[in-house]
Amino acid sequence: MMNVLVSGVALLLACAGFLTYDQITSRQSLVRTLSAQAQIIGSNSVSAILFNDPQSAMQTLLAIKGSPDIVAAGISTLDGRLFAQYVAHSGEEALSVPALPPGKVELSRFGSTRVILVREILSEGKPIGYVYLRADLHEIDNRLKRYALIALLVLLLSLLAAMLISSTFRKSVAQPIVQLAETARAVSRDKDYGVRVAPIGQQGELTILINSFNEMLGQIQQRDNALQQAHSELEVRVAERTNELVSANRELEAFSYSVSHDLRGPLDTLNGFSYILLKQYGTKLDDQGRELIEQIRSSGRRMADLIDDLLELSRLTTSAIHFEKVDLGRIAHSIMEDLRRAEPDRKVEFIAPVKEEAFGDGRLLRIVMDNLLRNAWKYTSKHDRARIEFGCQIKKERTVYFVRDDGSGFDPRSSDRLFQPFHRLHSVTEFPGNGIGLATVRRVIQRHGGDTWAEGAVEKGAAFYFTLGAQRDSAKP
Repeated sequence: MMNVLVSGVALLLACAGFLTYDQITSRQSLVRTLSAQAQIIGSNSVSAILFNDPQSAMQTLLAIKGSPDIVAAGISTLDGRLFAQYVAHSGEEALSVPALPPGKVELSRFGSTRVILVREILSEGKPIGYVYLRADLHEIDNRLKRYALIALLVLLLSLLAAMLISSTFRKSVAQPIVQLAETARAVSRDKDYGVRVAPIGQQGELTILINSFNEMLGQIQQRDNALQQAHSELEVRVAERTNELVSANRELEAFSYSVSHDLRGPLDTLNGFSYILLKQYGTKLDDQGRELIEQIRSSGRRMADLIDDLLELSRLTTSAIHFEKVDLGRIAHSIMEDLRRAEPDRKVEFIAPVKEEAFGDGRLLRIVMDNLLRNAWKYTSKHDRARIEFGCQIKKERTVYFVRDDGSGFDPRSSDRLFQPFHRLHSVTEFPGNGIGLATVRRVIQRHGGDTWAEGAVEKGAAFYFTLGAQRDSAKP
């Protein structure tokens, strides 16, 4: 269709140019013929005008009867008076000789169906009158119609030939290109790299293009098959590693629970006998002996607390999660009231919203809030006045909860180690504890699909942040 359209437009422009040129040349030829006849009539009418002989002038005009295009003619004097006239048909309108512009010897003017020509009649270089000729354009119009009909026939034949040639072109060039484009579209849509473009039985650039495309598809198919095979193998390996990891975690949790549980028996025995020793035989020991027994009892209590923390951390990994609405603001105020009752003399300013709802396991989130707030309470104990704040903020379209204090803080370079079990940045004598609390916090938040991190500086306080990945409608244990 594009070939036919281009050919048709080119032929139309060529025919239009040809017809326009023919019209221009035909009209110019007619004007030249009328000008020559006007000169002859003017020369032959000089004596008739000078001697005022209209009959002689009329005889001169009758000589143009042999010109079929001229439908009227006339001779007039300088003052515009009609001296003689000739009319080919009785119905022809009366002559009206237009005036020549100053300095012009001849004037021609075209209308829709007529052309007029006026020329001065000179005698010894001086004008003595005018010759007026009116010609019909009917013959030129008929000529234009004939040529237009011929051009139309040529155009139709040319378009028919263009369609035949285009059909051959389509079979040899366009159709393979369309097939190539359709195959590329199908490959892009279906990701099926096994299809191929049918080869054509000729040599040339198009054959090279199709062969190169098929070769490219073959290479992509090989790489896709290799990728699919690697992906399948990777899935198998991941499943195996996951099963191994799950099994190892279960064994580790069972081992941790068993060790923690089995340690409690000997530890209870140790604490019991040390207590009996102190009560029954304390009077028989000196001060140094009693102090050593107290240290044994203190170490036993610390060991019991450590076992309890290990058991709690193990239970956090295996216990089921029940998602619900949890008011973290109410939990924070409840924990702070307990801390104030335990140490009523502490001057601590606590800031927290009255209500701050989250979505998660209420029991586990209370453990998170308890660990973070008790840490803030503990690490601000060296200051006469302290400030502890709980709240939330929006960062990158996520709700981030935080517990912030102005206590002893920590070295920022050690922030990544804070959440590791048994890792402490302060000595037991400075701040008591087992180093399990923040590890417990991270374990709970990870089970909720969230993140934990910390910011702080030495003696400038610390801030602990956490997010909850569980959603109201889609959260699952």
